[in-house]
Amino acid sequence: MGDDSEWMKLPIDQKCEHKVWKARLNGYEEALKLFQRIGDEKSPEWGKYLGLIKKFVTDSNAVAQLKGLEAALAFIENAHVAGKTTGEVVSGVVTKVFNQPKARAKELGTDICLMYIEIEKAEVVQDELLKGLDNKNPKIVVACIEALRKALSEFGSKIVTLKPVVKVLPKQFESREKAVRDEAKLLAVEIYKWIRDALRPPLQNINSVQLKELEEEWVKLPTSPPKQSRFLRSQQDLKAKFEQQAQGEQSDGEDEEETVAAVDPYELLEAVEILSKMPKDFYDKIEAKKWQERKEALEAVEALAKNPKLENGDYGDLIRALKKVVGKDANVMLVSMAAKCLAGLASGLRKKFGTYAGQVVPTILEKFKEKKPQVVQALQEAIDAIFLTTTLQNLSEDIMGVMDNKNPSIKQQASLFLARSFRHCTQATLPKSVLKPFCAALIKQVNDSAPEVRDAAFEALGTAMKVVGEKAVNPFLADLDKLKLDKIKECADKVELAGGKKGGGGGGGGGRSGSGSGSGGGDKKPSARGPPPAEAPSKSSAPPKKTQPAASKSSTGPPKKGKASSAAGGKTKKIPENKEITETELSIEACEDLAAGVLPASCLQQLGSANWKERLASMEEFQRAVETMDKAQMPCQALVRMLAKKPGWKETNFQVMQMKLRIVALIAQRGQFSKTSAFVALDGLVDKVGDVKCGGNAKEGLTAIGEACSLPWTAEQVVSMVFAQKNPKNQAETLNWLANAMKEFGFAGINVKAFINNVKTALGATNPAVRTAAITLLGVMYLYMGAPLRMFFEDEKPALLAQIDAEFEKMQGQSPPAPIKFTKKAAAEEDGDDGEEQEEDGGGGGGGQDIMDLLPRTDIGDKITSELVSKIEDKNWKIRKEGLDEVAAIISEAKFITANVGELPLALKGRLSDSNKILVQQSLTILQQLATAMGPGLKQHVKTLGIPVITVLGDSKSNVRAAALTTLQAWVEQTGMKEWLEGEDLSEELKRENPFLRQELLGWLAEKLPSLRTVPADLMLCIPYLYACLEDRNGDVRKKAQDALPTFMMHLGYDKMNKATGKLKPASKDQVVSMLEKARAVMPAKPAAPAKAGGGKGSAEPSRAASATRSQPASEDFTDSKPEAKKVRGGVAAKKLPSPPEEPAPPPPSKDKDSNSKKPPSKGKAAAGSQQGAAAKKPAAKGLKDDEDRSGPIFTLIPNAKEQRIKEEKQLKILKWNFNTPRDEYVEQLKTQMSTCFAKWLQDELFHFDFQRHVKAIGVMIDRLESESEATIGCLDLILKWFTLRFFDTNTTVLMKVLEYLKLLFTMLNRENYHLTEYEANSFVPYLILKVGESKDVVRKDVRAILTMLCKVYPASKVFPFLMDGTKSKNSKQRAECLEELGCLIEGYGMNVCQPTPAKSLKEIAIHIGDRDTSVRNAALNTVVAVYNVCGEQVYKLIGNLSEKDMSMLEERIKRSAKKTPAAPAKQAATERSQREHPANPNATFLRKPAQEDPNKLNQARQNAHHSESSHPSIPKEFQLDLDMIEMDQSRVCELPDLVQHKLDELLEPIMIPEPKMRAVSPHFDDLHNSTASTINFVISQVASGDINTSIQALAQIDEVLRQEDKAEVMSGHIDQFLIATFMQLRLIYSTHMADDRLDKKDIFKLYSCIIGNMLSLFSMESLAREASMGVLKDLMHGLITLMLDARVEDIEEGQQLIRSVNLLVVRVLEKSDQTNMLSALLVLLQDSLVTTAGSPMLSELVMKCLWRMIRFLPETINNINLDRILLDVHNFMKVFPKEKLKQLKSDVPHRTLKTLLHTLCKLTGAKILDHLSMIENRNESELEAHLRRVVKHSGNLSGLKSDRGNEKSGLRTEDRMSKAKVSDILTEIFKKIGSKENTKEGLTELYEYKQKYSDVDLEPFLKNTSQFFQSYVERGLRMIESEREGKARIQTSAAVYYERLKILRQRQGLENTSRQGIGGGEDEPQQRPPISSLLSSKPSVASSTDMLHSKLSQLKESRELYQQEHNAHSHSPTHAHTRSASPAANLDDLKKRLERIKSNRQ
Repeated sequence: MGDDSEWMKLPIDQKCEHKVWKARLNGYEEALKLFQRIGDEKSPEWGKYLGLIKKFVTDSNAVAQLKGLEAALAFIENAHVAGKTTGEVVSGVVTKVFNQPKARAKELGTDICLMYIEIEKAEVVQDELLKGLDNKNPKIVVACIEALRKALSEFGSKIVTLKPVVKVLPKQFESREKAVRDEAKLLAVEIYKWIRDALRPPLQNINSVQLKELEEEWVKLPTSPPKQSRFLRSQQDLKAKFEQQAQGEQSDGEDEEETVAAVDPYELLEAVEILSKMPKDFYDKIEAKKWQERKEALEAVEALAKNPKLENGDYGDLIRALKKVVGKDANVMLVSMAAKCLAGLASGLRKKFGTYAGQVVPTILEKFKEKKPQVVQALQEAIDAIFLTTTLQNLSEDIMGVMDNKNPSIKQQASLFLARSFRHCTQATLPKSVLKPFCAALIKQVNDSAPEVRDAAFEALGTAMKVVGEKAVNPFLADLDKLKLDKIKECADKVELAGGKKGGGGGGGGGRSGSGSGSGGGDKKPSARGPPPAEAPSKSSAPPKKTQPAASKSSTGPPKKGKASSAAGGKTKKIPENKEITETELSIEACEDLAAGVLPASCLQQLGSANWKERLASMEEFQRAVETMDKAQMPCQALVRMLAKKPGWKETNFQVMQMKLRIVALIAQRGQFSKTSAFVALDGLVDKVGDVKCGGNAKEGLTAIGEACSLPWTAEQVVSMVFAQKNPKNQAETLNWLANAMKEFGFAGINVKAFINNVKTALGATNPAVRTAAITLLGVMYLYMGAPLRMFFEDEKPALLAQIDAEFEKMQGQSPPAPIKFTKKAAAEEDGDDGEEQEEDGGGGGGGQDIMDLLPRTDIGDKITSELVSKIEDKNWKIRKEGLDEVAAIISEAKFITANVGELPLALKGRLSDSNKILVQQSLTILQQLATAMGPGLKQHVKTLGIPVITVLGDSKSNVRAAALTTLQAWVEQTGMKEWLEGEDLSEELKRENPFLRQELLGWLAEKLPSLRTVPADLMLCIPYLYACLEDRNGDVRKKAQDALPTFMMHLGYDKMNKATGKLKPASKDQVVSMLEKARAVMPAKPAAPAKAGGGKGSAEPSRAASATRSQPASEDFTDSKPEAKKVRGGVAAKKLPSPPEEPAPPPPSKDKDSNSKKPPSKGKAAAGSQQGAAAKKPAAKGLKDDEDRSGPIFTLIPNAKEQRIKEEKQLKILKWNFNTPRDEYVEQLKTQMSTCFAKWLQDELFHFDFQRHVKAIGVMIDRLESESEATIGCLDLILKWFTLRFFDTNTTVLMKVLEYLKLLFTMLNRENYHLTEYEANSFVPYLILKVGESKDVVRKDVRAILTMLCKVYPASKVFPFLMDGTKSKNSKQRAECLEELGCLIEGYGMNVCQPTPAKSLKEIAIHIGDRDTSVRNAALNTVVAVYNVCGEQVYKLIGNLSEKDMSMLEERIKRSAKKTPAAPAKQAATERSQREHPANPNATFLRKPAQEDPNKLNQARQNAHHSESSHPSIPKEFQLDLDMIEMDQSRVCELPDLVQHKLDELLEPIMIPEPKMRAVSPHFDDLHNSTASTINFVISQVASGDINTSIQALAQIDEVLRQEDKAEVMSGHIDQFLIATFMQLRLIYSTHMADDRLDKKDIFKLYSCIIGNMLSLFSMESLAREASMGVLKDLMHGLITLMLDARVEDIEEGQQLIRSVNLLVVRVLEKSDQTNMLSALLVLLQDSLVTTAGSPMLSELVMKCLWRMIRFLPETINNINLDRILLDVHNFMKVFPKEKLKQLKSDVPHRTLKTLLHTLCKLTGAKILDHLSMIENRNESELEAHLRRVVKHSGNLSGLKSDRGNEKSGLRTEDRMSKAKVSDILTEIFKKIGSKENTKEGLTELYEYKQKYSDVDLEPFLKNTSQFFQSYVERGLRMIESEREGKARIQTSAAVYYERLKILRQRQGLENTSRQGIGGGEDEPQQRPPISSLLSSKPSVASSTDMLHSKLSQLKESRELYQQEHNAHSHSPTHAHTRSASPAANLDDLKKRLERIKSNRQ
């Protein structure tokens, strides 16, 4: 038992590790009890057991182990830190528990595993259990399978990842142990419940008996999906939802479907690698002549291809071989086998097969000519499988290619394939741009002679109609008659879109059921051929993956770029066609009948009369009839035919002809004018266009027809007609009309292709007018099309080309005008169609692409022969080169090519990895050529050829990498980014551990991603490799990865990326997470979607106009942009718009009404950029694409980005911007920094090698300066840095533009009250000063102007050192200009600007008096004279020793300047100064009371002062008794009392203290408002001055403002700035002045007094006090508390009093500040003070006292507090100081304080407090939430035990603690005594003693309701007693006390009515304190009798005289400050004598 007693005493954790099992058992039991007892999951107690839990579960003693398992389970359930033990504990459970014979042990082991899953550790548990399956002990395997089954059953398939489980399941079925097989069977059944048929493929190879048993079990299972029954801790809301559902009705079917479809069986399969398993002789055999050998080869591949999932690899050769068999083999059996192989490969590779799809599909389609059903079926299966690996858009060209094939079978099968493909599409994946060409081709087939072709076409069209809805398809079916339309609708009804009926299809259908208008629920049906079971689900589940991005795209609904324009061209005329095209051509008789019904008979008769007058009369009647005719009744065609009747258009009389043409225009405008009618009229109109007299009317007619029938159609007809005529006049005028019409109608839908050849004809015409007209037309087209237009004319003669270029040049920089005319019907009827024109590609293909579509393309497929391909692949590099040369020649000859390039892609791909680098580069050049030549068709080659280009980025040679990047750039321009980011290819590239590849690829992505609006979800696959790059060995890779991080985050989101770090090692994770945090701060906003508008139709213009004015604000990404600013910027647009610009909805449908009102111009595209056209001054860009890009904002405002850059520079993570000439690394760094917040195009311009681009870019920046002022300020540091680079350019044009921008910029900054940061100034000002020495006067002048402006946004005292550095330059002009500027600064701002000290600065300036250069000498002399004007003779002391020569020059100059500038009257001085926006002479304030002072004396006084404007008179004149003046003044005779009376009046006036070198605030304050801000900034900057007097001066001025309520508001907005300056001064005093023995402590005391007085003023105004921000309050409180604790202060005379004043101030700050900011500040301060162990413990104690006081205020302030912010601060505090850490501190007070705070908050808000945790991102990081929940839970029990607030605050000793009531009684008694006259002294003494005993007693409740006077009286009385007790005979008191006493006396004598309070006047002190004079103190004591008054006044006078003398002697140099410490005693006698003398004189 001895042993027992030994371990019984041990603590629990030591027992648990004891070697005696009983001890451990006992330990486990106690630990279990302890774990169940600890309420706080974050208690420090848990930490002790972290390392022991594994031992709990692996105990070698079975009995102890059982108890250990129970304890471990309790630990895992309750401890916050349990997750850290998952791996080791579960591993222990698997190896040491699952092999135990006791069932209870296994049960507990399984429970532990499940509990770990519940606390979010499912992955780790699953890994350990799967490892257990490989254990040799079958018991362990069985237990692991069982644990997995339970986990799946309870948590469901979303939490337990099934893929790895399914992977190892077949192996378990092969086990020799029956128990394992049985358990595996149970697991398979459980898995089947969750994923159904997806489990079949992986298990298809197990023993057939087992499979049969499984099938039987599966059949028994219920069809309803299983439900999750146990939930993770984070899933509590889901749990609640499930419980609700369980109570209510069953969950609806949709949920079920989703659950079932959640798993894609393909994902569960293991990929099989088949390329290596292929027969070695396959390629020989497949070419063999014997078909049997070929069959053997194919059989081998077919068997391999049956694997349901294949490993990715290079299948190019195999696919080419199979393709050859399909295309050329004569044996049909082999063809179908090869087709099956292709189908197998396609379904096994899925998306990865997409790269080969383009090669195979044309061959399969061609092979459909085969009639044999088995071949056709095999080909169908193949092409269907291939379709699922790619998109319809990629295959569209191949399909279109066979749609007009002669062979009906091919047409039929192509249509059937389309029908099947459409079923897999949705509205989003089948946009109109894709559907339109298919419908056009299918409509042709509907009329085909072969019935099977017709039926197939009907089926395809019907399917399309079912998928996208009738409304979308109908416009394409306009030409069909009703019979055929009905047939299509019938087919549509038959089409089954399986929707949610099938497991696989449900996911696809369910999610999209609402997307198709008029479509059914889903969109999928298994293809007609009934695929094998394994394939069906795999196919049906592939499209959902594809459609999700598309669906999301359509929901955001931005009109994409791409081919919108051309598509819209068709659209503009589509709907009119739908109505009008049906108008059949009427016979002439029918027309006559119709016309007779509406026209007068006489009119018809005279139409053909031989007499022209009759014809004219007939026309007039005709016109009248048309004008009065009803629109609906007007038979347009009949009327036009009547006009065309003989003589018709051959009319010879011009008057008649003019009328005729006018009537045509009228009919077109007023009637329902069809193209049929137009055909009749156009002939005549075109014929007369060139006529001198009738031409105008003819053009009007053409325009009217354009409005009726759409301009594109009219233009096409007119141009073809006129060029068939050969009349040059007509041709020229037609082209002129067209040019004008384009401007009027806009370019929407114009089919350039249709008349480009005619324009070419015109260019070659002999008639110069025709050529000129053609060139003018091209100019107009260029406005809309940009550079691509020139491509059509590159073959023209150089002379002609030069003319065209000249015309284009003229148009450059112009924006196309706003369309003012619209196609009538389109405008009226297309409203609903706006948003439907969607392109799949959101990428950068942009503007030029529609033009690319118009180009005539050549098919070069035939030229890429097999010989050429074999050449390219030859072993000899020279032959390979020849092959490449041939390819380049073929492409350049064809110019524009189709997407069909045969086998070229694979051949070129091989060359990209060629060992010969020259060939690699040549291949890249060919690929660039290919990009330009192929245009948008390039998309289908991205996977085959584009991705290999990325691989080249890994080349070690930089020139090869650069070429690859250029190629990428060229490709992306054509294809957009979507294709590149889809699939795994990109992530596979990033996976390669090649540093070059990684850095280039990441750099490229970082550049491209910010400009994208959406990205495919596959981008997420790159994240693991991105994280790997962040820790790459190569520094460049790391840097690029860090740069790319924010761009990935903008698309994927922080949460997703943060979650992905879960798989990293802990060390890596921490590092990556911190980088993610940084990236989050600089994450760019997504680019705004262009405003929604139809793809370029005229009708969409109004909506575009509305969006132009609101584009930014409406977009959700630009949260910072201000709608108001944008509206103003809309300028013209905003005024002209019919609908208000803020309206987010598109404008009303009545578009034809407002179609004539002016609208901002727009492209004929969907680029409704906010700055386009007349409303914005932006120069038009060259191409459409550029223009679209440039319409957005040029700067992106990223919150905190600038701060991040400053931080990085401080931490030396980036280069400091400091150089003599800019090196490349600086430029690169700037580029990188700019890329996140500058528009891409602007950055390209800014860093372009051509200076004109710079000028242009600066022009744009000037235009946007106002509208984007906020963003400009956000990027200001980068903008200024870029301008510093320009200062090193030699180009004057750029320099002048730079200076123009800078002037505007600084004006804007001043207006916005922005102040440059040190960081911005340091990286800009030195370089600006370089330019002050420029040789050109105009530049120097501008730079000087900018320097003057600079001083308004950056303190002049800080500009001064930069200029001083400039005086050291070698450039004499620069030296001279800098000296001049220094003189101006001193003149304007006084001597304070001279930094570091005036003496030092002036010595340096004076050196230049001896400079070789005359201008420098003059400048130096002028500067010193400026100093002389400011501080008089003092200047000679400041400049030090000069040579005689220099000194004589100086003296001479000073004399001359003195003659020139006689002392002007002060007022004049003031006005002069005000012109420089600088203050007037301080003496000017004497003008306030001319009655009291004689101007002569004023001048005399000024003479005495040597004209000096003292830079800081230590006591302003208002406070001085000018004894000299009084003695000399004999004129006034009065009694002494009057004298005193008079002077006191002066004292009691609210004095206007002049600001040193700043205009006197009070007299002219209102005129000052224009520069108030800069004035205040300047004064505030002086508060923090190192010179005590300067600081006192500044404080006096601020005090002056604060004391006047009406003026105090000007301080608003400057409070933080002022407080920062104040606590900087406090720090300065604490660290520097107090330690400096040379300084007189009285001065320091005086400065302290001023500061505290100012603060009291400020914090008595709640409105201003509330402006103080949290960070500033924190620093302020820190400064004040440090001051209270400063032992050195007590040594100063009156130090105690100062500390009391600070105490009062602290209370005031606590009460008046914003309570949220205050609480936050105190919490952060407490945290900091506890973290820094070096800090005094008293500091944190005082902070906590402040916190308690705040807690006391809480009941009153709780409603004004932002609880979310407070709780965030508490959360952060608790993160740093968890409970256990707080308890480890020496004192428990912090812990109690925190608890009290939370308790009080909970008490006041109740359970609602838990709603205020919104700002905390990860609540698990601290114990806050748990703590609050506990408090809220227990708060019910606390109601009876409300803690006594007084005790809590005062922290009394237990023995001294009294009941609250008793304390209250005692104090009430004491205050009664104080209130009675007799016992007041006794009462005060008792109160003092009581306070001594209970130091923290709270008197506030007793004083609260008393008068201000009584409060002051009590405080003074207590202080008096204190000072008496301390044995001080008499206190050295300060002016404020006497001031206050004096007022009391005056009141008694009836001299003053209002009782004003002094500084010490209690907590709610009124505003009218006395102004701070240099002698005021903040917390005065009280004198015991009034006889001290006289002596104090004499002290006042003495001090004034001293200052006056010193002022005259030294003009106030700070260096002579110490002379003031003359002993007061010595001067007292002298002062008394002088006073006596004055008395005797006056008597």
